[in-house]
Amino acid sequence: MNITVLLVTIAIAFLITVLLSPIFIPFLRRLKFGQSIREEGPQSHLKKTGTPTMGGLMIIFSVIITSIIMASRANETGIGYELWLLIFVLFGYGLLGFLDDFIKVALKRNLGLTSKQKLLGQIIIALVFFFILRGHEFSTAIHIPGTDIQWDLGWAYLLLIIFMMVGASNAVNLTDGLDGLLAGTAAIAFGAFAVVAWYGTPQTEEAIFALAVVGALLGFLVFNAHPAKVFMGDTGSLALGGAIAAISILMKMEILLVIIGGVFVIETLSVIIQVISFKTTGKRVFKMSPLHHHYELLGWSEWRVVTTFWLVGLLFAALGIYIEVGL
Repeated sequence: MNITVLLVTIAIAFLITVLLSPIFIPFLRRLKFGQSIREEGPQSHLKKTGTPTMGGLMIIFSVIITSIIMASRANETGIGYELWLLIFVLFGYGLLGFLDDFIKVALKRNLGLTSKQKLLGQIIIALVFFFILRGHEFSTAIHIPGTDIQWDLGWAYLLLIIFMMVGASNAVNLTDGLDGLLAGTAAIAFGAFAVVAWYGTPQTEEAIFALAVVGALLGFLVFNAHPAKVFMGDTGSLALGGAIAAISILMKMEILLVIIGGVFVIETLSVIIQVISFKTTGKRVFKMSPLHHHYELLGWSEWRVVTTFWLVGLLFAALGIYIEVGL
C-alpha cells in the first residue's frame, strides 16, 4: 500500500465531511436538535445552548463511505472481515449514541438513555464483536509492547474486550466537553494507529479505516473548532470510542491503547478520583471534572485547554508509535 492511497483516503473523508456540513448543520438547526448544557457545568458554556448536535452522523457516514471505497480499490480479493467489523462497531456505538442524543434533544429528556440501557447496548455490541472474531480463529493472546512476553487469555479475552469497548467508549465520551477537544485528540490517536498499521506488519484495512477517521475528524474540526458551529454529540463520541477499542484489538495493540489513548485515560481517571475523594472525604481534588473543566475554572481560555490537550495527545501518540515500531 503506497502513501498515495493513504493521502487520498484522508482527502476523501475530509472533503465528504466539509461538503456535507453546510447542508447538514442547517438541517439539524431546523429540526431544533440543539445541545442542552448541564447547569452544573461551567457557566461560560451556557451560551452554547442550542448549538446543533448529532454532528457525529457526518463523521460516521464519511468514514464508512471512504473506507469501503478505498478498501475495495486496495484489495483485489475484496473487503475483509476486519473492515466490516470496524464498520459494525462504529455504526453500532454510533446508533447507541444517536438514541441517547435523540432522547435528549427531541424528547427533551435531559439525561438521554439510562446508564443501564447504555451499558447493555455497549456490552451486546462487544459480545457480537467477540464471537465474530472467534469465528475467524482470532488470537486471544495479549503481549506487552516492546517485548516478547505474551499470555493467552482464552475465554477471559471476552471480558477484556467488553472492558475495553465499554471503557473506551465512555472515556472518549467524557473527553467531548470543549470545542474541538475530542475531534483533535481522536484524530491524533487514530493517526497513530494508522502509522503503526502502515509501518509495522502491514494491515491495510485497519490503516485505511483509521485514516478515514482522521480525514473525517479534520473535516469536522472546520466546523467544530472554537467557536463550534456543531457538536458531534454522543452519536460521534460513543462511535469513536468503540471504534478505537476495536481497531486496537484487531491490531493486537490492546495494552498500547492505554498509551495512545492517554488523554482519554487521564480524563477518566480525573472523574474517578474526584468521585472517590468526594464520597470518602467530602473534598474535591479538582475544581471540576473531567480534567479539562478544571483548567477552564483555573482561568485558562477554552482554546488554550484544547491545544494543550492536543499536544499531550500528540506526545502519547508519538510514544505509542515509538514503542510499537521504533520510528
